[in-house]
Amino acid sequence: MSNLHRFLCAGPIEQNSTVALDADTAKHIWQVLRMKAGDAILLTDGMGSLAEGLIQNAERHKCNVVIRKVTVTERQGNALHLAIAFTKNNSRNEWLLEKATELGVASIIPMTTTRSEKTHMRADRWEKILQSAILQSQQNYLPHLAKIAPLPQVLKEYGGTAQKFVAHCIDDNSRKSFAGMLNKTGDTILLIGPEGDFTADEVNLCIVAGFTPVSLGRQRLRTETAAMAAAAYFNVMHDDQN
Repeated sequence: MSNLHRFLCAGPIEQNSTVALDADTAKHIWQVLRMKAGDAILLTDGMGSLAEGLIQNAERHKCNVVIRKVTVTERQGNALHLAIAFTKNNSRNEWLLEKATELGVASIIPMTTTRSEKTHMRADRWEKILQSAILQSQQNYLPHLAKIAPLPQVLKEYGGTAQKFVAHCIDDNSRKSFAGMLNKTGDTILLIGPEGDFTADEVNLCIVAGFTPVSLGRQRLRTETAAMAAAAYFNVMHDDQN
């Protein structure tokens, strides 16, 4: 089954039903993959469901699939939420989104801070990157892409998360090792600042909100590198729960 082509389906996936794929997916199936009626494929809704189906018809802008079997999987392990002050470099931002998705991050929260260079997001394009990444990495859960929000709002909305961390590079402020502080109990949120880092006042605001200041290593990391280092460590640490 793993050798079958996998696609994302926006509509509900139910056994013995017929679903219509979007025009772009239909075109890819027909024009690029040269698939035809009777070929088997996999569909996921990005919310845990994986379906085996047969193509009923394949045309340039239309493809219907008959669902034969549906498997619903629970999200394994605890969730990692990344709140990030994205850079102004679109290619680096898109790389971050792709790799964070491949590593199984549960949600990505674009965040604005005092030194933010990126104050808007390309939601449609970013969603497509996430969708492509879960298909490539053969996952059934699409990360939640939150609306862009200022730091104080993020602190409030994720205040109930079990493990709360803020990564920064201010030498005069004490920090603990992220690897040393992280444990397997409960969900985790990590705040990663912009290229100019958080201000001291912002770090203090995070501490008051219950966030623990952490370091991601001796090296000074780019925003996207810091996000990947944290996501990779979290992923490896929770691997035995999958």
